[in-house]
Amino acid sequence: MHLTGSTTTHDPATGEVLHHYDTRDEPHERLLLRCRNRRAAVCPPCSRLHAGDTFHLVRAGLTGGKTVPAAVRDHPRLFVTLTAPSFGPVHRTTNDAKPCRPRRHAGRCEHGRPLACPAVHVTNDPMAGTPLCPGCYDYPAHVLWHAHAGRLWKAFTDNLYHHLATLTGRSRTGLRRTVRISYAKIAEYQRRGAVHVHAVLRLDGPDGPDAAPPPRASAGLLTEAVHSAAAAVWLFAPYSAALGEHELTWGTQLDARPLRAFDAPDALSDDAVAAYVAKYVTKSATETAAGLDHRITSRHDIQTAPVSPHTRTLMMTCWRLGGLPAYAHLRLRAWAHTLGYRGHILTKSRAYSTTYGALRAERAEHQRGGETAPGELITATEAHWRYAGSGHSLGGALLAAGIAEDLVTNREIAREELAAGGRWSDA
Repeated sequence: MHLTGSTTTHDPATGEVLHHYDTRDEPHERLLLRCRNRRAAVCPPCSRLHAGDTFHLVRAGLTGGKTVPAAVRDHPRLFVTLTAPSFGPVHRTTNDAKPCRPRRHAGRCEHGRPLACPAVHVTNDPMAGTPLCPGCYDYPAHVLWHAHAGRLWKAFTDNLYHHLATLTGRSRTGLRRTVRISYAKIAEYQRRGAVHVHAVLRLDGPDGPDAAPPPRASAGLLTEAVHSAAAAVWLFAPYSAALGEHELTWGTQLDARPLRAFDAPDALSDDAVAAYVAKYVTKSATETAAGLDHRITSRHDIQTAPVSPHTRTLMMTCWRLGGLPAYAHLRLRAWAHTLGYRGHILTKSRAYSTTYGALRAERAEHQRGGETAPGELITATEAHWRYAGSGHSLGGALLAAGIAEDLVTNREIAREELAAGGRWSDA
């Protein structure tokens, strides 16, 4: 990012100017800063930094650290996956080279398309995730489900308390006085363009991570509550004269796996979960069938977008539904580039762990050389900055490309050395 402006540091007691910086003294009269974009396709260096922060944010809630006590690793914890319901049959990939939908007498839909697919779709097959029949696929329901995904998650977490109370024989108010559910969740787009949610759930005591949950609380009890709570979520989209009323539920595919449970052979490791989440947050929207990385301002933007026909139809559905009065409050046109999904890529409860802001502040403090020593002069700073653009100049782009190529080469050499069992020398 390119900024122009100045900053002045002075002594608030005497008014003496201690330091003054102005971009007019720079060769191009601009100050270059990190763009802080999380997407690797936009800015690889900033995305790696964001992935590192995400890893530590998620891991701290699992193993402790960053103001979180280490005792949280003994709390009941699950890695949960919630999916969207079916909006129509789609082509799917298989890892065992089996046909997509091998049905001998499946027949054809009302639009004349076959309801079976004998083909084998590999991972990078453009057909994977697309509907068998676009005319039968319920695009409005897909978009409306995305627009209400936040409400569905809120209903799920509320139900968790209710179902835990039922399983333990306590009242809802009484349970909330002894148990607190903390979580961090990430939204991931499937090949069909539908969001599913990966979440780390942790049972704490009433005071958060500093308190242990009741002895009866266990990972098995939480798993049972997750399944029943998700199945009980049942919401309705606003009624529209053009589309009627749509029911909103979670999909039938639900997975809940314990973390660091010694008696569970399928348990996941804490670092593996944190690394998975950190890896995903840096992916571009075009890599994950999520639409575009930037907002759409007209139908022309949708028609010329470099996306698949299925994704383009979802974006056009957002644009069309966004013009109906019944859905005006959903602002679907503003979120057409994300197929109607209005949430952040990663969210967490307040007590789960640290925050991105705290991690960045800690890194900035470390780069400054630590906190202010006793007796050190306290100063005041006045800054005046203006955004002047982004991106590299032609010469800077060549340098950046060379540095990026060197970094990739160094990583490949390091991986080869580690795989071969080699050790780095001090030379």
